[in-house]
Amino acid sequence: MNEDKLHEECGIFGIYAPGVDVALNTYWGLYALQHRGQESAGICVANGYAMDIRRGMGLVNEVFRDSLPEMPGHIAIGHVRYSTTGSSLAANIQPLLVSYAGGRIAMAHNGNLTNAPLLRKKLEQGGSVFQTTVDSEVIVNLIARSKKKNVEDRIAESMNQVEGAYCLVIMTEDRLIGVRDPNGFRPLCLGRMPDGGWVFASESCALDAVGAMMIRDVEPGEMLIVDGKELRSRRLVAEKRPPALCVFEYIYFARPDSVIDGQSVHLARLAMGRQLAIESGLKADIVISVPDSGTTAAHGFSSQSGIPFAEGLIKNRYIGRTFIQPEQKKRDAGVRIKLNAVAPAVAGKSVIMVDDSIVRGTTSGRIVRMLRDAGAKKIHMCVSSPPIVYPCYYGIDTTARKELIASSKTIEQIRRYIGADSLYYLSLEGLHKAVTQVALGGLCSACFHGEYPTEVACAKELEGSKFVFEETACAMGQKPKGRKRP
Repeated sequence: MNEDKLHEECGIFGIYAPGVDVALNTYWGLYALQHRGQESAGICVANGYAMDIRRGMGLVNEVFRDSLPEMPGHIAIGHVRYSTTGSSLAANIQPLLVSYAGGRIAMAHNGNLTNAPLLRKKLEQGGSVFQTTVDSEVIVNLIARSKKKNVEDRIAESMNQVEGAYCLVIMTEDRLIGVRDPNGFRPLCLGRMPDGGWVFASESCALDAVGAMMIRDVEPGEMLIVDGKELRSRRLVAEKRPPALCVFEYIYFARPDSVIDGQSVHLARLAMGRQLAIESGLKADIVISVPDSGTTAAHGFSSQSGIPFAEGLIKNRYIGRTFIQPEQKKRDAGVRIKLNAVAPAVAGKSVIMVDDSIVRGTTSGRIVRMLRDAGAKKIHMCVSSPPIVYPCYYGIDTTARKELIASSKTIEQIRRYIGADSLYYLSLEGLHKAVTQVALGGLCSACFHGEYPTEVACAKELEGSKFVFEETACAMGQKPKGRKRP
């Protein structure tokens, strides 16, 4: 059923903690970030002069079922992946580990480089050989080919050549480095271990998993370096850019117990549900959620409206978020396996069903039919985000624009398509009212209105190239820059 959901980018984790089992702590951190990617996982450990790595396809507990990296060390980085650029192949598993003139470097990346195809073409013409199909390898090649003497200068020079979304944890034999892009598209936070070690993680829930105290978020355009002596900060760009954290971190991607850029994810989703209740003005017998991503907003809706919350749908939690059956008849079965209606809770009742988003509308339609089969009298669908009309180029696996149902259908047409008695989306203004505590003060919501914070490279510029990142190819062959694409 996940063909009707946006997919996460990736999750990254890094730790510098002498005297601590850094591989085991990285395992725990990745476990907490499993929701951000379920295709593959990897951990790399350094001890001051050497590195050891373990990677594999599958969930964290599957990849490391037999063993973690065996080499003891005091630095480690880890990665869980959902592919947004590059195929789901073993060669693309991160962290990436390479040797170059300056030594060895390992890197884990969350995000999507919008100019990666152009950079890759240029690097290939200059003699670079690529081993993967991921945009992250472009960064590694830029670092390796830099003429700067030390790794920090190499990284800074490389980051000034790339565009788009990136959070990085980079490890050499003796230091750990965290990097966040100048717009802050993706989250990255800094924590402190009880014994004085340092931790980087995509979300604060991973800090909790290893007993680290949240210190702060890495600022957009900042590079933090841990080398055993001190924590040092360095700006990557001279001028600050408008912050543009992906609003879907609060709508869907992040765990509810995380705090990102000063905003509690749980409180944001409650506020979305409350605002949705105000805007819709709906009355019904019960409020239910599409678990689990719609549950917090559904509680907010229930609290604001005074309509009782009920468990109208039960989720089979032994099926991961990546459970996909591509054939149509198998998709229908997949919904029934993953979700089932609680007939005694919904039979004969007018039901408000809250979900976080509608991408294609196919799964929403199946759930509506399921509830009707269970005896629901009326079904009102409420969505705690605005309609998704435009694709994302910053690390979310959105489909082609033509497959986004809201790009070609009105709300009334979508309502008829999914078979609901009514359909309400949260307004963009209401969404921003719900996310009020973001310390950075800015959010990227281009998927709702098409006004992208940065320029996006287009496929037609790569004619003759053998390699194209699907997610950065403009469907209309144009370059959006702060305006709606036609």
